[in-house]
Amino acid sequence: FIEPPTFDLAGSFADSHCCAPLIFVLSPGADPMAGLLKFAGDKGFSGSRCQRISLGQGQGPIAAKMIDNAIKNGTWVILQNCHLATSWMPKLEKICEEVIIPENTHKEFRLWLTSYPSEDFPVSILQNGVKMTNEPPKGLRANLLRSYLNDPISDTTFFEGCNKPEAWQKLLFGLCFFHALVQERRKFGALGWNIPYEFNESDLRIS
Repeated sequence: FIEPPTFDLAGSFADSHCCAPLIFVLSPGADPMAGLLKFAGDKGFSGSRCQRISLGQGQGPIAAKMIDNAIKNGTWVILQNCHLATSWMPKLEKICEEVIIPENTHKEFRLWLTSYPSEDFPVSILQNGVKMTNEPPKGLRANLLRSYLNDPISDTTFFEGCNKPEAWQKLLFGLCFFHALVQERRKFGALGWNIPYEFNESDLRIS
């Protein structure tokens, strides 16, 4: 109860079905997309079999068309940042209630949604969906563990792929330690930086 459980994407997927959306409740400093895309690839849903779109102005009709095609073809659709498309949320609710129904939907279809907590997010989607949260770890130790257990560092090919392993592993540890340190500094806001910035897993991967 002291440490949050590790993020179990496979377990959440196993609890889902084609008519139940999978909802990531986002929190600052945590980005589930890299893990989700790797999971999609492992399940055989890479490339055109997994379409994603970041919602915002004018993106709603494109997202609706993606869902229409995916429920017929049995592919995955990822709608990112639902909190930025509050005016389209009633339409999404209607799609989930009236379009994504068992008799019309391919059994391999999945709808993935990401959103920060929002009062405008449809309650019915929350009630019927599989909810997940990927909170950033608290403390240097937990942060370092998260970095080493996540892709790509957890991939043996990546971790052991350098012909100078001693120097490589020292550099890698230094980078992960620095990343853990700046994540822990989030509580101090912009102090020591030009602007407030939420260092997350994407920044570590790019580094």
